Amino acid sequence: MKLIERTEYLNKLLSVMGTPDIKVITGVRRSGKSKLLEAFRDHIQKTNPNANIIHINFNMPEYDAYLSYRPLYDFVNSQYQQGRDNIVLIDEVQMCRDFEKAINGLHASEKYEIYITGSNAFLLSSDLATLFTGRTFEISIFPFSFAEYMKYFGYTDSYSAFETYLTEGGMAGSYLYKNRGDKFNYLSDVYSTLIVRDIRQKYKIRNVELLDRIADFMMDNIANLVSARSIADTLTGNKDKINHKTVGSYLQYLCNAFAFYRIRRYDIHGKKYLTTNDKYYLSDHGFRYAKLGTKNMDYGRVMENIVALELLRRGYEVYVGVLYKKEIDFVAIKRSEKIYIQVSDNISDEKTFTREVSPLLAIRDACPKMLIANTRHEEYQYEGIRIVDISKWLLE
Repeated sequence: MKLIERTEYLNKLLSVMGTPDIKVITGVRRSGKSKLLEAFRDHIQKTNPNANIIHINFNMPEYDAYLSYRPLYDFVNSQYQQGRDNIVLIDEVQMCRDFEKAINGLHASEKYEIYITGSNAFLLSSDLATLFTGRTFEISIFPFSFAEYMKYFGYTDSYSAFETYLTEGGMAGSYLYKNRGDKFNYLSDVYSTLIVRDIRQKYKIRNVELLDRIADFMMDNIANLVSARSIADTLTGNKDKINHKTVGSYLQYLCNAFAFYRIRRYDIHGKKYLTTNDKYYLSDHGFRYAKLGTKNMDYGRVMENIVALELLRRGYEVYVGVLYKKEIDFVAIKRSEKIYIQVSDNISDEKTFTREVSPLLAIRDACPKMLIANTRHEEYQYEGIRIVDISKWLLE
């Protein structure tokens, strides 16, 4: 399999070397956590001759003897070398029974620098503080960005590359398949077999059919405002009554496993967060086409999904903006920086263009405003608003 260096994530790992935190790499299944850990290992081996790397990958049968915490703990200690930088890398740590006991014990000894990856449903961001007695540092990774996609395939024309990225997505494992149907079969299998299966196992879900229906509904409604109650009302049939609290729990499980990302609404005028109706964006838009097919494709909503994930990649807090009765697709905040963003597929029609820019023009503060669209043209300005092609913006 062809590999590219994911420099941004590797640099994040390198930047926290030497700190006492337990470093935890999280992200949706098959997004490259294991390959990142291997790249990190290779980098250390090349640059630090004093490093003693203890690397355990529980996907490999040779580590089956350490699938409970005490053998794991004893094995790592047996590999310790006095006077060297002892670095522990453990992949798929959740496969070890009571793994947190081993990690906490190793961390308490203050002899190791520890890096771990694990299945998302079993190593949740919300659980890290409970699982580990030491401080944790989380590195969240995503499927391939558009920039990484272009680098992988060696594209030079961003416009044509975006047309294929729009349907193929960023799950690099699918790139090995030449046939489009095979690509989608791979993505469907990753989603159903790995992501949803993890959720079923973690939460002991009995109503598997309902979980699948909710996941499909969410895929079909990315970028739409929804609530647990509205989903329950939509899915309730003549024979069964679906409880909105159950729907709310299942939504949370899907977000815990990084299948979806929840984006809350923010009242720009009142400067407060709104508690009703949120938007959910899929961890990789390729899953949507793989599961639901390519008929009746709504490019605008898929592009909005791509922009949402890119903003999260870049470290922004992301919200849906509300200004009186107008909606701004994204309010992106990073420390003192705030950007207002609208996303549209085609703005060549004057009515569509006016509809997209009017919410931005109604905002009275001086923060940057941007309309991202599939223009296939160079960037220009309209009354202070940046009008930028999506493929160019994704490469910024």
